[in-house]
Amino acid sequence: MVDKEKCIGCGTCVAICPVGAISFDSDGKAQIDKGKCIHCGACQASCPVSAIDLDK
Repeated sequence: MVDKEKCIGCGTCVAICPVGAISFDSDGKAQIDKGKCIHCGACQASCPVSAIDLDK
């Protein structure tokens, strides 16, 4: 769901997620908790580098 090569760790997705399903891994890259994610698309729409694809 998150392309780790594209993710720049800006935190936009973490800030916009309404259910707190996104955090950073040990490399400073976004990771999505699939159990919490409601597939609203807010993170995907807000990512400045298009690193998030909820269809994957």
